[in-house]
Amino acid sequence: MIEERQQIDLSSFTEKIQQMKEQIATIIVGQEQVVDLLLTAILADGHVLIEGVPGVAKTLLARLTARLIDAQFSRIQFTPDLMPSDVLGTTVFNMKTNDFDFHSGPIFANIILADEINRAPAKTQAALFEVMEERQVSIDGVTHKMDPLYTIIATQNPVEQEGTYKLPEAQLDRFLMKITIDYPSLEEEVNILERHHTHSSFTKLETITPVMSHDELLSLRSYIGKVFVDHSLLQYIATVVQQTRTSKAVYLGASPRASVAILQSSKAFALLQGRDFVTPDDIKTVAPYVLQHRLILTAEAEMEGLSPVKVTQRLIDKVEVPK
Repeated sequence: MIEERQQIDLSSFTEKIQQMKEQIATIIVGQEQVVDLLLTAILADGHVLIEGVPGVAKTLLARLTARLIDAQFSRIQFTPDLMPSDVLGTTVFNMKTNDFDFHSGPIFANIILADEINRAPAKTQAALFEVMEERQVSIDGVTHKMDPLYTIIATQNPVEQEGTYKLPEAQLDRFLMKITIDYPSLEEEVNILERHHTHSSFTKLETITPVMSHDELLSLRSYIGKVFVDHSLLQYIATVVQQTRTSKAVYLGASPRASVAILQSSKAFALLQGRDFVTPDDIKTVAPYVLQHRLILTAEAEMEGLSPVKVTQRLIDKVEVPK
């Protein structure tokens, strides 16, 4: 069946992605898997949540990735006193025209950096529900459509940190992936110190020029629909997601949205590897990052010290891999 399908020319795609990776490597030390997953999420037309303790370059990575794409960029610094109108915009009475004018908020851009998103209260988080899922904002009865490129890259500190709020489950479900940035290895940290000490190989963010345009990214996204996925792999994805709903360690399992997210992410990840077909390994690679933030564990599982990532990995390992 694979022999009968039309092959896709991925040369231009691979070249652009490689350029992006090389540019990111000039500023970010290590974190190759994190970079791969972030690019996967953007190509799969999904929002991404990056979590990590302060100082591990979450914001830097998000800003750098957005800079590499020549599209309208906006940054929102989330704070405890941030109101929905501060994000979405508001209507203001214009005395000259005797009418109301809409003043758009920072959410109106193509690439949005939502920095420390879990520092804003529930009211402000709820304001993002519509725009994250439907790519539109409804204010005073008027609907404002977003650009097809529209992507939110959000960062957050772990919820145990002071001054943070837990994101609502409905909002978490709207993120295609949650990626965790860990501490660098000893070798990587020495590399970081050397760069800062010598400045010889330290590239400033301001000197980075875009690698791809708005239209080029949309064109790259169009490849997703041409990636081949065998029916047995669709069955595999559905079975993995079903496991989250029957596991004794999980209180709330993943929804069908998660199944679609795994499918889209695995297709995008396959393209990043230079292939026009999905393998079981692609699914096993992306599934933990698509599922971990969508699961709520039981109290017993949490008392045993299990994390959503560990539980997700166990559930995936239980399912027989298609041959």
